[in-house]
Amino acid sequence: MRLKCTSLKYGSILLLLLLIGQSFNFAYAQTDRKISGSLLDNTNQPIIGASVSVKGTSKAVSTGTDGSFSIMAKTGDVILFSFMGYETKELIVTTASTYKVTIAEASATLTDVVVVGYGKSTRKALTSSISTIKGDDLNKGAISDVGQMLQGKVPGLNITRSGDPNRSAAIILRGASTLREGAQSPLFVIDGVVGADISILAPDDIASIDVLKDAAAAAIYGNRAANGVIMVTTKKGVAGQTQLSYSGYFGVENVSNQYEMMNSDQLKAFLAKNNSSLTPANDKGANTNWQNEVQRTDAISYNHNISFSGGTERTTYNASLNYFKQQGIIKTSDLDRFIGRVGVEQKALNDKLKLGFSLTNSVSNSNLVPYRNTVLSQMLTYLPTAPVKNADGSYFDNLTQSNYYNPVSMLENAQENLKYKNLLGSFTANLKLPFGFSYDVAASYQNYQTVYGAFYNSIYTSRYNNVRNTPDPPANPSIVSLIGQNGVGVRNAYQSTNKIIETYLTWDRKFGDHSINAVIGYSYQNSVIGDGVQASSTNFPINQVGYYNLSLGNPYAVKDFRVDYGGNTYQEVLLISDFARVNYNYKNKYVLQGSIRKDGSSVFGRNEQWGYFPSVGGAWNIDQENFMKNQNLLTTLKLRASYGIAGNSAGFNPLTTKLIYGSVGQFYYNGINESAIGAVQNENPDLRWEKTATTNIGTDFSLFKGRLSGSFDWYNKLTSDLIFEYDVDPNIYPVGRLTANVGKMSNKGFEFVLNATPVAGKDFFWTTGINLARNVNKIVSLSDSRLALAKVYTVQPDGGGQTGATVQLLEPGLPIGTFYTFKYAGKNAAGVSQYYDAKGNLTTTPSNRTDYYAVGNAQPKALIGWTNNISYRNFDFSVFMRAVLGNKIMNITRADLFRPNTAQFTNIPVEVADESTADFNSYRYSSRFVENGSYLRLDNTTLGYTFRKGIPGVKSLRLYATANNLFVITGYKGIDPEINQGGIAPGVDTNNFYPKTRTFLFGLNVSFN
Repeated sequence: MRLKCTSLKYGSILLLLLLIGQSFNFAYAQTDRKISGSLLDNTNQPIIGASVSVKGTSKAVSTGTDGSFSIMAKTGDVILFSFMGYETKELIVTTASTYKVTIAEASATLTDVVVVGYGKSTRKALTSSISTIKGDDLNKGAISDVGQMLQGKVPGLNITRSGDPNRSAAIILRGASTLREGAQSPLFVIDGVVGADISILAPDDIASIDVLKDAAAAAIYGNRAANGVIMVTTKKGVAGQTQLSYSGYFGVENVSNQYEMMNSDQLKAFLAKNNSSLTPANDKGANTNWQNEVQRTDAISYNHNISFSGGTERTTYNASLNYFKQQGIIKTSDLDRFIGRVGVEQKALNDKLKLGFSLTNSVSNSNLVPYRNTVLSQMLTYLPTAPVKNADGSYFDNLTQSNYYNPVSMLENAQENLKYKNLLGSFTANLKLPFGFSYDVAASYQNYQTVYGAFYNSIYTSRYNNVRNTPDPPANPSIVSLIGQNGVGVRNAYQSTNKIIETYLTWDRKFGDHSINAVIGYSYQNSVIGDGVQASSTNFPINQVGYYNLSLGNPYAVKDFRVDYGGNTYQEVLLISDFARVNYNYKNKYVLQGSIRKDGSSVFGRNEQWGYFPSVGGAWNIDQENFMKNQNLLTTLKLRASYGIAGNSAGFNPLTTKLIYGSVGQFYYNGINESAIGAVQNENPDLRWEKTATTNIGTDFSLFKGRLSGSFDWYNKLTSDLIFEYDVDPNIYPVGRLTANVGKMSNKGFEFVLNATPVAGKDFFWTTGINLARNVNKIVSLSDSRLALAKVYTVQPDGGGQTGATVQLLEPGLPIGTFYTFKYAGKNAAGVSQYYDAKGNLTTTPSNRTDYYAVGNAQPKALIGWTNNISYRNFDFSVFMRAVLGNKIMNITRADLFRPNTAQFTNIPVEVADESTADFNSYRYSSRFVENGSYLRLDNTTLGYTFRKGIPGVKSLRLYATANNLFVITGYKGIDPEINQGGIAPGVDTNNFYPKTRTFLFGLNVSFN
C-alpha cells in the first residue's frame, strides 16, 4: 500500500514536470517574434502607407517608403494587408520571418467591392450597370465643384460646366428624363446619407465614386432615383500607425479664348467705308479692349489639404482640413471655402458591434457678379473708342443710349455676396447577429445656411436703374428697375435642414453552392426648406455702407420704394419609405436580384402620395462554366440584364398640389381701392411623381489575364407621367393653368468602355482607357384624354428688332433642345439675308413661328473620354482628352453682334467687316447662327515625380505640374463650345458664356512617418 502511494506520489510529480515542460514549450511556441518583409503591387512597385495588421488583435503598422513592414506575430497568425484600390490579402505566418507579399489592384478584376444602396457587392455579383471611379482617377485641377471631377470619366454622364467658380456643373445621366428645370440631376448619396450636398466634400477626401445608372441599380432609392444615383465614398482611417499627409497646389488661370472684336482703328475704318461715323459722345479717342478690362490677366487659385488617420483593429479615426481659393476670371468674382471633416469607427462586443460617427462642415464665401450676363454682353458691345474713366477719375458713361452701360463701372459699383455653411453629421451602428444576420441603424442631420447680400450704390441707382437683365435660358430677358436712390441694398438669411433615420436588417448566408443576401428596411426623412427672412432698404448716406447696415438707409423718403421681403416660401417635406432587396447566387455562375421600394411623400396630391418602385435583374458569369476552364483568352465574361422603375420628385414643394389664393388685383369700394383676393393656383389631388422604366442589357469582359477589359451596355429608358403646366378651361378650374402628369419621354442608347495595359514592365507601366456613349432623346407625347399640347415654344432671347422670336421647340417626336427658327437661304442680289417661308419660297420678311423649321439639335450624338497613365520609375505622366460630337449650338451672342448698320453705337466683331450695312436681316435668329458644337479638348495633363527615399521623417514626396484645357479643336465661333446641355433649353449661347480658362498648377503631395 505504501509502495503504491509512493509510486503515485512520484508519478504525480513526474506528470506535473511533464505538464510544466509542455507549458514552457507551448509558451515558447506562442511567443511573438518579428515578422518583416515588403509589400509590392503586380508591377513590383512598393506600396507605401498600406495597412498591415494581425487579424483579431490590435497590432497594426503601415508600410514604409520602400513598401517594407515589420510587425510582431507568431506562427499561425493571419496578417492582413489592405490598401485603397487594391484587394485585401491574408498571409498565414509560418516558421519563416521574412516575406515578399504582392497584392493586385481591385479595379483589375471583377471581384472589387462596389457600393450599392444599403450595402456593398462584388462586381462579379452585379446584375445592373454601375461605373466606379477611384479617387486617384478623378479629374485634377482647380476644381470648385465635384461634378467637374467626373467630367468625361463615366460613359453616359454628360457634364457641362461654366468657367464661373460659383456655378455648379450641369449633370445629365443617360439623357434628360423630365421637362422641369432643376430636376434633371442625379441623386447624390455620401457615405450612405441620401441627398447630401456634394459641395460639402473636398476632392482630396473622396476615396471612390460609384454611378448607379439603370433603374435596377437605383430603384432601391425609389422616387428620387429616375436620374440615376451617384454614391460617394469618403476616405476612412485604417489600422496602423498614424498617417499624416499634406497636399497643396498653386495655380494660375488665363482666358483661353476671346471674341475678336474691332479695335478703334478697325471700327472707324469700317464706318468710313460705309459713309458713317461715331457720334461725338462716343468718340473719345480711346482704344479700349473691354474684354481685357473686365477680365483678370491672371486669376490665382490655390488649395491646401492636411489630413491624418490611423488606429487599431478596433478603433480607427480620420480627420482633414481643406482650404480652397479660386479667383474668377471676371474681376470681383471669387470663391473661398473651408472644409473640415472628422470620423471615428469603434468596434465593441468582440467585434460584433461597429459604431461610426462623422462630422463634416464647410464654410464658403462667394463674391458674385451682379447682372453677370449683362456685364458679359456689354464687354463685347461697348465701343472701343470710349475710355473706362474720364479725366477726373469718374467712370465714363454715355447715358443718351438705351441698354448701353460701361461694364467696368457695373462691376465696380455693385457687389453681390453669398456666404453659405453646410453641416453634415452622421451616426451609424452595425450589429452582427447569429445565423448570418446583421442589423444597421443610420441617422444623419444636414443643415444648410445661406447669408446673401447685394448692394447697388448711388452710381448704379442713378445710371443703371433700368438694366436689361439677360438670365440663362430658358428664362427670357427683362428690364429690371432698381427703384430707389442713393443706393439699394438687400440682405437675407435662410436655412434648410434635413433629418434622416434609416434602419435595415441584412441576411447574408451561404448554403453549399447557394448564397443569399437579403435586405429589408425603413427610411424616414424630414426636410425643412426656406426658413428665414429678407429685407431691403435704400437712400443710404454713403456708398461704403454696403449691404451690412440696412438700418442706415432711409427708405421712407423714397415715394415708390417698397421693402422686398423675398420670394422664398417656407416648406416642410416628409418622406417615409419601406424597401427590400434579395440577391441569389448559385456557384458564382448565376445571379438573380429583385428589389422594391414603397415611398410616401407629402409633396404630391392627397390621392397619389404613395408609389411603388420595383426592379429585377439577372447575370450569367460565363467564365465560371466548365467549358471555359481550358481556354486562356478570356479571363472574365459576364452577361447581365435588368429592368426597373424609379421615380422623380425633385423640384417640388408641398404647395404645388394645393389650391392657393392670393392678390389678383384691386377693386373700388366706398372710396377706397381694396385688394382683390382670388385663386392663383389650381389644386391637383392626383399629381404624382414621374416614373422612369429602364431596360438594360450589358456584358463585362477581360482578356489576357486582365490586360484588356471592358463593358458594353444597351438601355431603353421610358419616362411616363411627365409633369408640365397646361392651359385649362377657367369655367371648370378657378385658374387657367394646371400642373399635371401627362406626357412621355424616351431615351435610348449604348455605352462602351475599353481599358488596356499595353506595357507592364518593372520600370515602365502604361494603362489606357476609352469610353464612348450615345443617347437618343425623344419627347413621345404631351397629351392624354384630358389635356393636350401640340407645341411649346421656348427661349425668347428678345434681341433688338426681334421681339417675340423664339429659337427652340418642345414637340412630340422631337428631342429636347430642338432648334426651331428661320431657315437661312443666303443673300439676295441686294445683299439682304433671305429665308425660306413655310412653303419653301424665298423671303426677306419671314413671320415668327409660321415660317420656322427644325434646323438641328443641341444634344450630342456621342460623348468620348480617353485616359492615358504612364509611369517610369519615379516619374508619372497622365493625359486626359474629352470629345463631344454631333451637337448644335444656337449662337445668339454672335447673332446679336451681327449689326453692321448700328456700328456707330455698339461695337461689332472683326468678321462683320465683310457684311453690308444694307442687310437689315443680318442679325436675325436663324439657321445661319446654328453652329456645329463638336469639339475635342485636351482636358488635363500631369507630370509628377515621387521621392520615395532619403528624406528623414518623410514617407513619400510627390511634386507635380498640371495643365488644364491646353487646347480645343472645334469649328464653333463662340468663346467656347462647352455650352450648358442641361435643362429644357440646352445648347443656347445667349451672353451666358462665362469665359473658360487655361490653368497651370504646381503642387505637391507629402506623407510623413
